[in-house]
Amino acid sequence: MRNPLSQKITNMPPSGIRKFFDVAATMEDVVSLGVGEPDFDTPLKVREAGIESLRKGQTTYTSNSGLQELRDEIAAYMQRSIGMSYDSGTEVLVTVGGSEGIDATLRCLLNPGDEVLLPEPTFVSYRPCTIMSDGVPITIPLKNENQFRLTAAELEAAITPKSKVLILSFPNNPTGAIMTKEDLVPIAELAIKHDLIVISDEIYAELTYQGEHVSIASLPGMRERTVIINGFSKAFAMTGWRLGWVCGPELIVEQILKLHQYALMCAPTTSQYAAIVALRDCSDEVAEMRESYNERRKFLLKEFDRLGMECFEAMGAFYLFPSIQRFGLSSDEFATRIIQEERLAVVPGTAFGDSGEGFLRISYAYSIEDLKEAIVRLERFIKKLEA
Repeated sequence: MRNPLSQKITNMPPSGIRKFFDVAATMEDVVSLGVGEPDFDTPLKVREAGIESLRKGQTTYTSNSGLQELRDEIAAYMQRSIGMSYDSGTEVLVTVGGSEGIDATLRCLLNPGDEVLLPEPTFVSYRPCTIMSDGVPITIPLKNENQFRLTAAELEAAITPKSKVLILSFPNNPTGAIMTKEDLVPIAELAIKHDLIVISDEIYAELTYQGEHVSIASLPGMRERTVIINGFSKAFAMTGWRLGWVCGPELIVEQILKLHQYALMCAPTTSQYAAIVALRDCSDEVAEMRESYNERRKFLLKEFDRLGMECFEAMGAFYLFPSIQRFGLSSDEFATRIIQEERLAVVPGTAFGDSGEGFLRISYAYSIEDLKEAIVRLERFIKKLEA
């Protein structure tokens, strides 16, 4: 019998995050700081809207692009949040999570051999999705001393005649880094100079703790060459509802819609009705969650400083990226030992690329009680290492 499997897929390693979740699942009394999932319930009014849609029997397919009412709300949200105007009929597409948006956008932009520039450490799906789209991932190692921001010099050094797409993910998973307008202006200038298309993953846009989020699409000359990915999972605590969106130029969005039609038909109908309420009526709930995350962020930064763990003050998402280089262990060794010896699950920085070596991703999408217990276990482990 011939090998029934795709070589492209079998050669692709599984997510580096999954290893530690699988280990934790076999243990008792594990405190996990590994999952990037809000610990809040979806706001009640959103859940009620979903239930009400079921009561009304609104369970059929929607338009491939998504409910027009939801697309109108997304367009209104983009206008008030980043000052960008998108046509809800032709430039907005509702997707099955931000993950579908990333995958579909790459597949619609890339021809075999096109290079995709990936500032690293980077979200785990960008590289495999690039490879599955016949693109060539080109990593740009980011530096701790720059707070893991992408600089114009780093970007320009990586650009070649084959460079086509730049993926930006700020606020960033895994580092928590943000990019200000001043940071983004020279990046935009290079994108225009070298005719790059930018995929801007802004799923954590609502979770910024230093001023307002700025989208690169809002800078001069960038709207026509930027595809924005966003969604409901993080800011609205709607991970299981599997709903996201894509905003971009009609030329690109119409092709993403074509792929979406054949692959998925439409996003979940119940989720779409619930999401209308999330965008329209839940700004207060989002603000409350953001404030809670900020308090947890500040607590962990203070504790890391007390424990002598170097960690820049990340201003976005719900992750910190502390250095463990002084302990003489690799990221994988540190994460493996601490889960075995202290029942504390964290993610090694190398799960997000080689540039993450020497760091851990710590999620603070957990209760303050869990974070306090995690610090007790972390401190105990560090004392053993120092001894």
